Amino acid sequence: MSEKVTEKVHLLIIGSGPAGYTAAIYAARANMKPVLYQGIQPGGQLTITTEVENYPGYPDGIQGPEMMVNFEKQAVRMGADIRYGMASKVDFSTQPYKVEIDEENWIEADAVIISTGASAKWLGIESEQRLNGFGVSACAVCDGFFFRGKEVAIVGAGDTAAEEALYLSKLCTHVHMIIRRDSMRASRVMQDRVINTPNITIYWNSETEEILGEHKVEGVRIKNVTDNSTKEVAIGGFFVAIGHKPNSDIFKDYINMDDTGYINTIPGTSKTNLEGVFAAGDEQDKNYRQAVTAAGSGCMAALDAERYLSAKGVI
Repeated sequence: MSEKVTEKVHLLIIGSGPAGYTAAIYAARANMKPVLYQGIQPGGQLTITTEVENYPGYPDGIQGPEMMVNFEKQAVRMGADIRYGMASKVDFSTQPYKVEIDEENWIEADAVIISTGASAKWLGIESEQRLNGFGVSACAVCDGFFFRGKEVAIVGAGDTAAEEALYLSKLCTHVHMIIRRDSMRASRVMQDRVINTPNITIYWNSETEEILGEHKVEGVRIKNVTDNSTKEVAIGGFFVAIGHKPNSDIFKDYINMDDTGYINTIPGTSKTNLEGVFAAGDEQDKNYRQAVTAAGSGCMAALDAERYLSAKGVI
């Protein structure tokens, strides 16, 4: 069945976290008349966080959802067309590019900015979701400061988990690291650093049975998978570091990615392998995953798109 194009736009932005909204702000100011679809989670991962203290310009901190509302308001004030809806399919085989919205309408665009972000992987237990934002976090660098001087736990065995455990060990009195197997996946140098840090205790062959606490994290019940014994440890924070999944599946037939689904961009730019398609935010950033770096990459994408559309004589 042929794709029925219902609308033609100069610039389509897919996704609405710090990267998407920043791209919209810059693009609207440059008179590119951007249309942004917010996706399944308007505002992205920041809408499920509580206080943000490390974004410049907010000396007293700000709640994540409020911050994203401010980003959206600024984009709208600049003239961006912000819409509810999710990209469900793309056809990047020919230009102009086509994007299906909500499995219904097709948008045709001269240029596209992908800012769909990445989603944290979770353990899948009820208490983890119930206490998310109330002591449970998937980002130690973002939220570790709130647990200064407290005991915390972290789940994971890769380089990211090791880095975050070491980061937390500098802020917290003790870090309880829960690892399902009898070894770590992290590089040898990272393993050595973790093992040799005196205030990190590793629980090998263990998994999280339950995060304890009614309204905030107060402890964790750890189960040893070899003998089924359990142990409860009093903690104030619980960090999940088992990886992120980039929200990039619908682009895989057209856009170059690494083996885990992160979009490859030309170093120093937001350009993908397709002319006129740009990527900004966590779906192309596996290293930093911060609001401020996402916003910076959104700025880059808008500037790259402006140069592209100007060279094409579209704007």
